[in-house]
Amino acid sequence: MTSTSPAPRRPSYATIGNALAVAGVVALALAFLPLHDDAWWPAMPQRARWAWAAAAVAAYTAACGWLLWRSRPRREHDATAGNGSQLLVAWASQTGFAQELAERTAATLAGAGTPVRLRELSQVDAATLAATPRALFVVSTTGEGDPPDPALAFVRDVLAAPAALGSLQFAVLALGDREYEHFCGFGHSLDQWLRRSGATPLFDLVEVDNGDAGALRHWQHHLGLLAQAPELPDWSPVSYEPWQLRERVELNPGSAGGPVFHLALAAPPGAQPQWQAGDIAEIGPRNAAAAVDALLGTLGLAGDTPVASGHGMRPLSEALARAHLPEPADVAGLDAQALAAALKPLPHREYSIASMPGEGSLQLLVRHMRRPDGRSGLGSGWLCGHAAVGDRIDLRIRGNANFHPPAPERPLVLIGNGTGIAGLRAHLAARVAAGAHRNWLLFGERNRERDFHYRGDIERWQADGFIERLELAFSRDGDRRRYVQHALRDAADALRDWIDADAAIYVCGSLQGMAPGVDAALREVLGDARVEQLLLEGRYRRDVY
Repeated sequence: MTSTSPAPRRPSYATIGNALAVAGVVALALAFLPLHDDAWWPAMPQRARWAWAAAAVAAYTAACGWLLWRSRPRREHDATAGNGSQLLVAWASQTGFAQELAERTAATLAGAGTPVRLRELSQVDAATLAATPRALFVVSTTGEGDPPDPALAFVRDVLAAPAALGSLQFAVLALGDREYEHFCGFGHSLDQWLRRSGATPLFDLVEVDNGDAGALRHWQHHLGLLAQAPELPDWSPVSYEPWQLRERVELNPGSAGGPVFHLALAAPPGAQPQWQAGDIAEIGPRNAAAAVDALLGTLGLAGDTPVASGHGMRPLSEALARAHLPEPADVAGLDAQALAAALKPLPHREYSIASMPGEGSLQLLVRHMRRPDGRSGLGSGWLCGHAAVGDRIDLRIRGNANFHPPAPERPLVLIGNGTGIAGLRAHLAARVAAGAHRNWLLFGERNRERDFHYRGDIERWQADGFIERLELAFSRDGDRRRYVQHALRDAADALRDWIDADAAIYVCGSLQGMAPGVDAALREVLGDARVEQLLLEGRYRRDVY
């Protein structure tokens, strides 16, 4: 484990008390000096001087008693246990979005005059909850109903058995994606455990599908009722910046998989954005201009008509570009402003950043996805097809602390497949910049000839000694399908040596197939107990989708 410098210690009450006591004695001595005569008389003091002495002793005793009371031992959970005036907001996040919403929740309540304590769920235990009158939980679900990695200790130590929470009132904001079978699975598990433990819901669990703004507005409505401030203003929408699509190149023409594009985006003029390896680019997608024009033509409306949309005026065509396009029959007869008012904004899309700021552009690796009916995916369709090179791309960088890099001196095992190499490339670029050589990359795709993304970078870094080990698994090149989990099992002895040397494991890529397969291989090679310990220590981290 890497060592960290201890945080500066605050002076204890005992130290402060001793200093004050000494200062008080000195002050009293100086105050009594005028009472002494030039010649000291050892006889019984006069009655007036007895009174002065008694007053000094009483003052000193009272001061010592007050300091002892202030420095009395407190129960272990007093720092997090609540009182009747505080509301706990606890969060569990895989990519940082749940943490952001929890912070917004706490700020909203605090702004309305409600005392709030904000805690990561891993810092909360059953005793804390038992001493808390009201709590709000903002939790994400990763994969098929799994808790975020940082919440595993809470699941193991707290959720394993019911608690006595009869005095707790609670609510849960559950984040998830309806594309997965166990939508918001961890949020529902937490909600059910709280109910079984005797806690009373303040209101029903609120599900949020992929950042759905309507569900978040519903949550905020409840916050207003809790704070007795129903007129709380809406949370401000995501503030995107106008980046420019500078370059788009298809990397795998003729691949058996979907086309993959390298994208390079330039920051707005004068901006100097910063990010770390592991951070995420949130994209505000838009509809194809042809689809917007077709709808306007059907409705007989002019696209340049100014309408109030969001927090300002914009042309109707731009409002439509940023919203779910309605069926013409559902909005027939509406004027431009009424149509704009009926629109529902498009949800953002998230992509791992593949580059570091020093490389001169923000780079993405995006596979052009197709829906079952053949239409392009929302985000990938915009980035890989509808947007032209030179067009504005609405983009916001969001920190993803759970996937930030380890210390440079720690060995790093990077495992990924497909476009997951984007997040791993950023980590490798950061390690190269830091002079960290102990890096092991395991990468899998379909064909070496067409799907070896970032091949030039990887081979150069290996030649320069920044990739100590490189394992490649191209599933369609041999007689049998070979994936990264197979490469991991084949290198079992080396893997155990790296973990013994305090290495961290970072996994990025497909939730279906790759991530469960890698997890199973790690458990087979290292054992369940050691994998769980790696998770709890933060040495096994995943960014899968």
